[in-house]
Amino acid sequence: MPESAVNTVPDEVGEPAPSIRPSHIRLTLLALAVAGMVVSVQQTLVIPLLPRLMASFDVSVTSVTWVFTASLLAGAVATPLLSRFGDMYGKKRMILTAMGLLLAGSIICAVADSLSVLIAGRALQGTSSAMIPLAIGMIRDTFPREKVTTAIGVVSATMGVGGTLGMIVTGLIADRTQSHHPVFWIAASLAAIGLVLVGKTARDVGGRSGGRPDLLGALALAGWLVCLLLAISEGNGWGWTSGATLGLFAAAAILCAAWVVIELNVRYPLVRLELLVGAKSLSANVISMLLGFSMFAAFTLISTFVQTPPEVGYGLGGSVLDVGLYTLPSTVTMLACSFFAGRIAAAIGAAFTLAIGSLFAGISYLWLAVSNEHVFDVLAFGAIQGVGFGIAYAALGTLAVQHVPMDQSGIASGINSLVRTTGGSVAGAVTAAVLTGSTIAHTSTPSLHAYVVCFVVVSLGALVAAVVAAVHGVRHRDRPLTRPGDARATA
Repeated sequence: MPESAVNTVPDEVGEPAPSIRPSHIRLTLLALAVAGMVVSVQQTLVIPLLPRLMASFDVSVTSVTWVFTASLLAGAVATPLLSRFGDMYGKKRMILTAMGLLLAGSIICAVADSLSVLIAGRALQGTSSAMIPLAIGMIRDTFPREKVTTAIGVVSATMGVGGTLGMIVTGLIADRTQSHHPVFWIAASLAAIGLVLVGKTARDVGGRSGGRPDLLGALALAGWLVCLLLAISEGNGWGWTSGATLGLFAAAAILCAAWVVIELNVRYPLVRLELLVGAKSLSANVISMLLGFSMFAAFTLISTFVQTPPEVGYGLGGSVLDVGLYTLPSTVTMLACSFFAGRIAAAIGAAFTLAIGSLFAGISYLWLAVSNEHVFDVLAFGAIQGVGFGIAYAALGTLAVQHVPMDQSGIASGINSLVRTTGGSVAGAVTAAVLTGSTIAHTSTPSLHAYVVCFVVVSLGALVAAVVAAVHGVRHRDRPLTRPGDARATA
């Protein structure tokens, strides 16, 4: 018997186990969607608070950005590790672990009175990012084939919807208090709710793969990501040709090379490189990285842009609450489009559906680059962006796993999430570098030109993603999800 088939799995691909009733499947989807929403909320709930935290802790833009970046960085390392554990020990167990870490991190942030402790708590929160790929793997194990794409779309859409809701929640609280503590107590409460829902409803019915955790690979991955992001974020302050900056870039390159060697030679790698750069996986992962860069860059840019006082020559002078309210159109269109994305993908394929969504996302950023003087501009941007990411992320979740065996769906989805989170981490460092590198004379306030450059760069990222998706659609026709025991499935 193959090692990946040690547990009982459904005979038909994507068919639920006999003990899983349709009503229970619906409850499982609800629980996973709520948990995904909670995880996405934590990723962005600090963004509107960044200007306030910068003043409270008397730190620079670069330093306070790590409150956001630390969460993404921790998620980039934890996602493939917990996804691998999910394939080894059961996805439900790892989802509960991720939600438990989110709860613990939220409590640490809620009592934090220093920037270092807050960053530590945010890093712990960020490990919960593994929940999304684990949920996609569980859907693939549990749901009927005809419902898999739609269910993946719903859970994937929580990344964007939860992100915008996080900023709304923060805005409502920040409008009533100057303290950041209540925001994280709410996050802790939401994490507890998600933990209970998943614990009560979700079931593990998929196969288990053997092996052991690749801790050395995880350390090497964390090392080169930290070096890369630190070099990008501090480049302006230290100087791009300084010894410290160049040393960090060199360390990132060396550690990255070492990580590749480790993954190629260890028996049970943290990241199967064929699932990262294989012929049919590379496109999905490149797109995921580009869209992650675009979405998370937009979150940070819009928050600071909206709160910039118009006296400096641009900006809307909005409050923290206004930041959340301006994202409402994005929330509505993203949620609505995620439900239709499954039908679109069934008609034209996941790759072409992803190309359409990425195109809309790119157009939204171009709008802001050209026109950004009025509230209407931000609202229109949000509505168009929501259409783009609602369609794109729903299709991306399917594209990431449709060419791999069922018992490897967790790690395949985890790798896709890893590169998306890495893209988001780079986005925070890159935008901070651009904004601090071009400021209004005699002030530390970023210039309008800096924001326009950022919007154009982010737009190009989404548009390149659209091109890659379209080319993938032409080269590789969609195929049914692979059976659990099919070891010949290509990456």
